[in-house]
Formats: sequence, structure tokens, C-alpha cells
Amino acid sequence: MTATARFIGSEIYRGSSYGAWHPLRVPRVSTVMDLARALGWLPPDVYLRSPRARPAALHGFHTPEYVAALIAAEATQQVGPEIRARHHLGTPANPVFAEMFRRPATGAGGALLAGELLRHGGRLHLPGGGTHHGLPDRANGFCYLNDPVLAIGSLRAHGARRIAYVDIDAHHCDGVEAGFAHDPDTLIVSTHEENRWPRTGAVEDEGAGQVFNLPLPSGAGDDVMALARDRVILPAVAMFRPDAIVLQCGADALLEDPQSRLAMSGHAHLGVLRALLPLAPRFLLLGGGGYNPWSVGRLWTAAWGVLSGREIPDHLPVPAQAVLRGLEWHKQRRAVSPPENWLTTLLDPPRPGEIPDVFRDRVATLEARLLAWV
Repeated sequence: MTATARFIGSEIYRGSSYGAWHPLRVPRVSTVMDLARALGWLPPDVYLRSPRARPAALHGFHTPEYVAALIAAEATQQVGPEIRARHHLGTPANPVFAEMFRRPATGAGGALLAGELLRHGGRLHLPGGGTHHGLPDRANGFCYLNDPVLAIGSLRAHGARRIAYVDIDAHHCDGVEAGFAHDPDTLIVSTHEENRWPRTGAVEDEGAGQVFNLPLPSGAGDDVMALARDRVILPAVAMFRPDAIVLQCGADALLEDPQSRLAMSGHAHLGVLRALLPLAPRFLLLGGGGYNPWSVGRLWTAAWGVLSGREIPDHLPVPAQAVLRGLEWHKQRRAVSPPENWLTTLLDPPRPGEIPDVFRDRVATLEARLLAWV
């Protein structure tokens, strides 16, 4: 095990749900915690309980008016039309639910703590983080607060001058880009499915020259991500020479996920993680999207294994299988019956896939920008 790897979690994610109909009704962080413990990968000395961020700490990115509205909506469990229109609370994407402030404030608290804990280097996994759509004055895309932005700010406050933010979620990191697109000391590299909400992140978007967006074609498999990794992500991060790396490891690019049309296996994500780890002394691994409870739990547990120097087993022991067999997921009111490999492994076989010429052209466009950047 890598001695400096720590895991930030919380019990608030166990039983907390956006509602029975919402994509985020599924257990995710609690599954990772349970799986990691069943594998012996989460001893008490590496587990940290995430604090809840205080309202004033959130004002580093979010407006006081928005934070107050979010707190009030949780307290009263309702919002009026003016608040709904201004702050996008109480919408189908961002519903009112019991922990609608406390849950995202816990992820934000973990992100703020991460910057402090990584002051002298190390590795941290915050699977409850990665809410990359949140905007200063409103909720956006299931994200009430933007913990990646707060994490970057905390890292900088604790000594990291140059920070590389890499996002491999199926959806573009519009909130993070809004926060740092014109900051010369923050690099943003995002891969995301083309023509997928929020429909931002075109390859032509440059910000202040530190933003590299690479839309992926629908159906993209592991080979597409490997090409993106080797010819865009790694060269950009290596040229930037960051003091810290934040990797948002959304699981919605996996084939089994219902919220994208990408077709990757977990090998694609772990390949990016392994390649980035040596490139900075501080490393923060976040969660993100992921709406199939088996695939997201397995991927983020495997990612924690890589981060902490564990060997990924070919076949899960019985206690870990029991965690996965205990999950339930209903789609269109019908219970999903998971295939056996979802219950007995952390990783499915690689899914290579074709690399369309149009994607190769996008990669070449960004390579040309990288050459000019140098």
C-alpha cells in the first residue's frame, strides 16, 4: 500500500437520495466504502470522515445569497418561484430533498480539507466529490456546490501554485471551466461525450490558453480514451508541470451507465489515473458522474486500489461479492438483474473500440495547440 494515500468519506451518503425517480437515487460512495473495507483496503488509519463546510467557506466560489437560499430550502423543504428561477433549486435536475445542503456541503468540506492535507504532498481519494457543474449563483446538473473549484482554491491556499485539473466524466466540466478558464496557473483538460448535456466544451474553446477540451464520439471505447490520454492529457499536464493534480473520475463513461452513450471499461479510467500519478507530488482523486450502482462502485473502488498501491483482484472474495449482491436498482419500476461479472469482479475486460477519423482530427487540433503553447 502507498503509505500517503488517504480516503475521505462520510456516512451521509448512505441512505441520502435525490428522490426515488432521480438518477442520483443509487448508492455510490457508501458502496465504495463498503467494498474497500470488505477487501481490506480501508483500515481506520487511512479513513477520514469528511467535515461539513461552513457557509462562509463556500463563499470562495458561491455567492452568499445562493448559499443562504440552499440552506433555507433544506430547512423548509420548499422553494418559491423566485428562488427556483434565480438559483435553479427545486427543479427536476436539482430537487428539494432532506440533505440538499448537508450532502453537498460534506463533499465541499472534504475538498477544502484535501488542500490542507496535501500541503506537503500525498494522495487523497474523495469519491463524494466531483460535482463539477455547480455555478456561483445556482445549482446546475445535479450539482448544488462545486467542490472541484473549492478544492483547487484550497490547494492553492496551502502552497500549490500550479494546478492541473483533468476531467474524464462523460459530461463537460462547465462549472470548473467557468471558475478557472482565464487563470494562467490552472490547467483544465476535459474529455466528454460530444452533443451531451451541457453541450459546452467544444474543441475550439481555449479560455486563456490553459483549457483543452476534447469531445469524444458516441460509442467511444478504451482505445479512444487511450489516444486522448497519450496525445493530449499527458503531454498537456507534463508541459504544465503542476504542483498538484485533481482528477475527476466520473464513471458515466462506462458502457453500463444509463446517462451517456460511451462504451468504455474501467481500464480506460485506470489507465489515465496510473499515467497521471507520477506527474505531481499532490494528487486528489474525485468521483463525479455515475448512475449504475454496480459500475460506479466497482470503478471507484478499483481507482482507490490503484491510488493506494493495491493489486486489483481478478475475482472478488465472498465479503466483497456480498456488498455488490446487496445492491438494488430499479429502472422504469423494474428491478435490474445484474450479470454475474458485476458481482464478482471490479473490472470488466477491456473494450477497445474504433477510433473515428473525426476524433483523430480533434486530437491533431489540440496537438497543434500544445506545440504552439510550448
